[in-house]
This record gives sequence, C-alpha cells and structure tokens, in this order.
Amino acid sequence: MSEQLSRAITSNQLGPHPDVPSLVARYWQHPFQKPIAEHSAAAFSEVAPIVAEFTGPLILDACCGVGESTATLARRYPDALIVGVDKSAHRLGKHVAHSGSQEQGQYVLVRADLNDFWRLAHNESWQPSHQFLLYPNPWPKKKHVGRRWHASPVFPHMVKLGGQFELRSNWSLYLQEMNLALATLNVDSSMAQLSNELSPITPFERKYQASGQALWRLRAHLEQPNVVDQTQLLALRKLAEATADMLKSSARKNEARR
Repeated sequence: MSEQLSRAITSNQLGPHPDVPSLVARYWQHPFQKPIAEHSAAAFSEVAPIVAEFTGPLILDACCGVGESTATLARRYPDALIVGVDKSAHRLGKHVAHSGSQEQGQYVLVRADLNDFWRLAHNESWQPSHQFLLYPNPWPKKKHVGRRWHASPVFPHMVKLGGQFELRSNWSLYLQEMNLALATLNVDSSMAQLSNELSPITPFERKYQASGQALWRLRAHLEQPNVVDQTQLLALRKLAEATADMLKSSARKNEARR
C-alpha cells in the first residue's frame, strides 16, 4: 500500500519569529512553575529506577509517536538505553511492545507530557549522551510561536540536560528558530537538508519523503549553555527581523511576477 501523501506546511509567518530570543531569555531567568501532571510523575517514577540501574549511555527520543524511531535508535546504539516519550496513549498503543529485546537494543516507551518529563529528568540530574526531537508539531501559525518547543517555558530544562541534540522537520523555519533559540544560550548549531535517499525512521519522515518534501536536520552539542547579554539579545532579535523582512520582500517579488 502506498504512503498517504502529505501537504507542505503553510504559515502566515515567513521568517524566524523575532520574539524567540526574548522568550528563551525570559524562561532561562524565570524557571517553569507549572505543577507536574500526576500521570507524568507516575510515568517518570516507573522509568527512573530503570535509568538509575543502567550503566551505559542514555538517549532521549522526545515526541516519539508510535515508537518506531525509538526502536530504530536502539538498534543503532545497542549499548545505550533509549527512552522514548510521547503524550499520546493512542500513538504509543500502536507500538508492538513497550520494551525491546536484547537483539533489538534496549528501549522503553513512556507516556508523559514533555513539559513535565524534561523538568523531572533535569531535576533528577539525568545526563543523556543524545537527545532526539524528530518532527515535532510545528505549530505554524505566527500567534502560536510559544507552543513551539524552543519558545516554550520548558526549553531551558531540555537544553540543560545536555548531550548531542538532533532535530528534524519538514519546515525549515522551525530549525531556523531553534538555531536562534540555541544561539540565545550560547550554543552553536548547524542545519542541513537530508538526502532524498534517506532511510526514514518515523512514519512522518516516511510520509513527507514520499510527498517529495525537503527534510531538514539541525545538530548541536548542548554544552555549558548560558543566556547571552542584553546587547547580544538585541542583535539576535534584529537578525530575526532582518531575515523576516528579506523573505517577505522576496515573496512579494515572486507574487508580482505571477
């Protein structure tokens, strides 16, 4: 059966949102105070002893969906424990099992809200060697910028966990904003388009690839993050505004040619 094709993301936002640096700085300076949901706390209490007893590397697979990426990462990193986290019981319920055998690699799937899970993991001083965030909900409307992970209150907790970070999306703007958010915390990152011959590791990646969409990857080493000073913060905002203005101008010229 052929993969159902997917439409490209459309948005009323043409460039990186200029509020991203200020949002990141605000949340860095004022920790997230929202109470932890009971189901997230219960889920974390179940997986925490497993992580504590494991002696190898720890890898987090955030927004893991049905857990296909988690199982793939377990095969790719056989010496590591992969913890896949998703808030949807329905998506996780489509996975064939909630833990993998030794032959498949070692992984567990957890139903929890990442707004809670990242904070709990940080408070528990987890130190993942890698963090993956593959095809998160892009929230493409401009007014929803605060729902994107890099502009949310929990973002500092994710960054403070550390490790090698990889983000993938079919919306390049999401990666541009993540680059901006990480720069606000003095973390360098690089962005590249993925090969058309890529072997997909999530259902979304497979669907986007079948639809002929460009797929993007951002990588960063989350080491010693710290918020930039006010001068640099203003410079990052101006950079975002300039990029948005340039893209708007290009869009108007293209429209005029039609």
